[in-house]
This record gives sequence, structure tokens and C-alpha cells, in this order.
Amino acid sequence: MSYWPLLGIAVVVAGFALRLNPALIVVAAGLVTGLIAGRTPLQVLELLGEAFTKQRYLTVFLLTLPVIGLLERHGLKEHAQAWIRRLRGATAGRLLIAYLGARQIASALGLTSLGGHPQTVRPLLAPMAEAAAEARHGDLPEEARERLKALSAATDNVGLFFGEDIFIAFGAVLLMQGFYAEHGIVLEPLHIALWGIPTAICAFLIHGWRLARLDRRLRREAGAIATRSGTGEPR
Repeated sequence: MSYWPLLGIAVVVAGFALRLNPALIVVAAGLVTGLIAGRTPLQVLELLGEAFTKQRYLTVFLLTLPVIGLLERHGLKEHAQAWIRRLRGATAGRLLIAYLGARQIASALGLTSLGGHPQTVRPLLAPMAEAAAEARHGDLPEEARERLKALSAATDNVGLFFGEDIFIAFGAVLLMQGFYAEHGIVLEPLHIALWGIPTAICAFLIHGWRLARLDRRLRREAGAIATRSGTGEPR
């Protein structure tokens, strides 16, 4: 057995350590692995194409990116920000809490593709959270903007991770059922999914509390900046 094809893993590690484009890293790792394994460049490309066409979710993902890019080019972010600014009671925390609840409910029903980082967080959720914060507190420092982006991504992750565990046809639920069945413990997927509800509720409350604190923190930071500006200190 030859271990040389495992050099593709080293390419992945080095690429992410250098913060290169993830898509290029993965493709480069696949090319390196295939060539070292004795495949010709055409055979490697054929294998990559086969994998993309067989996995439907990858095909949908590749089709989604150009659509999102086209919408962004025609002002998707700007329209989303303008709409959220017109809502008087909207704050960054309230917006993210509402998205968290919607994401959990949709994931619990098996609709996991309704959200996501490339199609929802980056083009819509994060810009809307920034716009809501700016409408309340004025211009935001770069640190606050990065925090909002991170919390927007985290909100999507929490909602998806703890919501999909309630869906009885979710792979992890079926995996747990199979594991217990191998050890003589008979459990129905419905029972496992029901036990995921308390965890999902706790996740919503804990992360919702963090998001509620976000509004107070932004208010304090805006007040501190205004105070420094009024006394002539640098912002």
C-alpha cells in the first residue's frame, strides 16, 4: 500500500494555513492525490466531474453561487439594508433572534437548505444586521462589524445544528438509532428526535441571550464613542 497519495491532505493543511481560496485548495488537493495515485490529468478531471454530477447538493451549490453573485451585483445587499432601516423596532439582536427561531423551525421540518452561509448569511443576514445596528447607533467601528458578521454566521450554525436533530429523517438521528440497535437497544427515530427538543430549546435560549446582550454592548460602545468624540479624544 502506497501512502504517497496522502500528500493531498498536506496540501489541504498548507492551503488553509496560508489562507488561500478554499475551492482552489480542495481542487488542488484532488489533483495532487490523483496524479500521485497514477491517474492521468484527464482521468482526474473526469473523477472530479463525476463526483460533482453524482452529488446533487454539490450541483445545486455550484448553481447557487452564480445566482447570489448576480443578485449582489444588482444591489441585493443595498436593498436588504434599506428595507431593514425602514423598520422602526428592528435591532441587530432582534433580527438575529428572529432568524434563529425561523432557522430552527425550518430545520426541524427538514428544510435545511432554506438558510446557509453563502445563500443567506453573507448576502442578506449580515448586511441587514449591520444596517439595523447603524440605524440605531450610527457608524460602527470595524471590530463591531466583524462581531456582527461572526454572530450572524454563528446564529445560522446554532439554528441548523440544533434544529435538524428534531427531524426524524436526519442522518444523525438514524445513525444513533442504528448504533443503539447494534447494542440491543430498540429506539424509534421519533423518540430520539423528541429528546432533541429540550436541547434545541436550551440552545435557542442561550444563544438568544447572547444576541440580546449584543444590543446592549453596541449601545455602550456607541455611547463611549460619542463621549470621546464630544471631548475631542480620538475615536
